[in-house]
Amino acid sequence: MRRALLAITGLAAGTTALVVLKGGPGAGSVTAQDVPAAQAPVTPGGSPAPGDAAPSAAAPSVSATPGAAEEPSAKPSAERTPATRTSTRTRTAPAAPRTTTTAPRVTTRTVTGPTVTYRYGSLRVQITLNGSRIVDATGLDMPVGGQEGQRADDVQARYSGSSGEVVAKQSANLSTVSGATYTSTAYQRSLQAALDKA
Repeated sequence: MRRALLAITGLAAGTTALVVLKGGPGAGSVTAQDVPAAQAPVTPGGSPAPGDAAPSAAAPSVSATPGAAEEPSAKPSAERTPATRTSTRTRTAPAAPRTTTTAPRVTTRTVTGPTVTYRYGSLRVQITLNGSRIVDATGLDMPVGGQEGQRADDVQARYSGSSGEVVAKQSANLSTVSGATYTSTAYQRSLQAALDKA
């Protein structure tokens, strides 16, 4: 009778230690009634009581010493503590960032210089820029007809257009048209003002 009492006390102490050590949030509670009846009684020292049968290989041993309790391998994984859980999710590599290879947008704009009055009339120059590059130039409101018109036509032919001297030199530092000094100077002044605005 004394042996049976010691065995039951040892079993209760071992079960309590197991519940305390293995119990945690979400682990559920284990009571003495949950221990299988076929399990051999164990004394507080961890060895079977004298005269009792040794525990079978299928039944896990329970130690009453705190910290020495081990989890049986047949226990479901739901009762494991969060620190011993292994993740079954597979992680995929993050997607490579998108690279944009869009070329910067080049803006084409038109800038008109002020009207410059000179000895034979008045004129103004309009330039077209693609980004910061001059791609076209033209004289506006230039004299027409007579000698003044002829001079204006000579200046226009030399300086203006996409293949004129303004596009070639990309500045207002132009060579003077022979026989049209005043018209050339007026064109250069209006062009310089347009470049300053641009």
